[in-house]
Amino acid sequence: MITLIGKELAKEGVSFVFYEPAEECSSCRFKASCVDSLKEGHRYTITEVRDVEQKCPVHENDKVQVVAVENAEFTILTDSKGVFEGSTFDFNRQGCSNNDCDNRELCFPDGISKEEKGIYVKDLGKFNDCPRGNSLVKCIVKIYEK
Repeated sequence: MITLIGKELAKEGVSFVFYEPAEECSSCRFKASCVDSLKEGHRYTITEVRDVEQKCPVHENDKVQVVAVENAEFTILTDSKGVFEGSTFDFNRQGCSNNDCDNRELCFPDGISKEEKGIYVKDLGKFNDCPRGNSLVKCIVKIYEK
């Protein structure tokens, strides 16, 4: 997928979460190729930086660069049932009442919304440090488009 990102951020391997377009984007001639292809709340990784720049009043130095992105991989903690490398899953995590948990961002990572579909890329093994005693596995996952 092709999009535009601030020139200062345009580096291969950089990940970002797209939250929403800026107000200025609504009338921009590059809107379709910049923000319309991105899904709000998703994390993307830059896979290629192209040698094309455009002017943009939203970003630092008023410049954006053309980049290729793909859905990012995440390291997460999840229920240990059904985790097999290459298998698919529905990310429909149940709520956790412990908002102060040191592991919370692994259980509820920024950039994956509820009821997403993905694939288990790598099983990193059992995780035994859940303060609630849940049987968890640490794994790398990737969300895929429907």
